[in-house]
Amino acid sequence: MASLARRAVSLTRLSISKSPIQSPNLVHRRNLAGAADHHGPPKVNFWTDPTSPSKWKEEHFVIVSLSGWGLLFYGGYKLFAGGNDKKEEVCSNFNFRPRI
Repeated sequence: MASLARRAVSLTRLSISKSPIQSPNLVHRRNLAGAADHHGPPKVNFWTDPTSPSKWKEEHFVIVSLSGWGLLFYGGYKLFAGGNDKKEEVCSNFNFRPRI
């Protein structure tokens, strides 16, 4: 309610006075934007402090976590699936012509 009253007063002031001094009132204020408010210690890139994930930026934490899980699953798959002992020979004869 108070913000509506302030807006109404600023609009009436703008319509009454046409001086360039009042122009900063036209700038939109982001009252509810909380992105600029930092709470707690600042976040760092993961390569700056690799031993403490609590200080990492959220995006970096997600990328490193997903990469780690992917490597873990791929390593487990390779470990338990075993290697293929059969070696197939690939024909390197590029001048192969089929018989008619």
